[in-house]
Amino acid sequence: MTFAAIVAADTLADTLDSVSVLVDECKVNLNEDGIEIRAVDPANVAMTSVELDANAFESYEASGGLIGVDLERLEDVAGFAESGDLIHLELDEETRKLHIDVDGLEYTLALIDPDSLRQEPDIPDLELAGTYVFEGKRFGRAVKAADLCSDHISIEGEADDELVFAAEGDTDEVTETLSGDDLLSGILDEDAISTACRSLFSLDYLKDLRKPIGAETEVSLRVGEEMPAKLQYSLADGDVSVLNMLAPRIQN
Repeated sequence: MTFAAIVAADTLADTLDSVSVLVDECKVNLNEDGIEIRAVDPANVAMTSVELDANAFESYEASGGLIGVDLERLEDVAGFAESGDLIHLELDEETRKLHIDVDGLEYTLALIDPDSLRQEPDIPDLELAGTYVFEGKRFGRAVKAADLCSDHISIEGEADDELVFAAEGDTDEVTETLSGDDLLSGILDEDAISTACRSLFSLDYLKDLRKPIGAETEVSLRVGEEMPAKLQYSLADGDVSVLNMLAPRIQN
């Protein structure tokens, strides 16, 4: 198994941040056409699939294979890079270590046996009735406001192309409605559900999942009736593709 690559520090940081919000360790697929990471959190509530295309690298060579990585340690090392720096990565298959060069700083990172890590999840292809696209700042505001009064948030797709975030606590409540120009696009498949679809989610998870999302990042959210939500977006000028899935809290 061979792997050698040079990548912009910001691009690598975006990739790692998208995964480390859920897990501390993960398997990394070193495919010939880029890097892929799929992981699920310890409670099996949220999962992620992150892809970094080979075209995003200054140079990229991989023969295919799987390694296990301590994300926190790799992020710490990559954090020594300044914006605009290039990070050199090279795998020593014999010692099972990753050599990292950050502007003259050389670090050798011990890898984890992939067999000791959790199995990679399969992201199911769910039929979800509502699909809505909006800017990250609106999503962030809804989550932040809901966190003031509750530990859960409901997400409801309306038949008239509205997306409603709502939270209710013991004394306070908040509602954020996206419609018209607030939505870059929005559709509820009325053949799939007659009026609206609504699910309840943990705010702790949504607060983590929103962290890598920029204010102007286009976010696609797919929702259903008491179904998992799928959250998709791209980072690093489209070089990093992220798909998150979050299980709902089922209500009686």
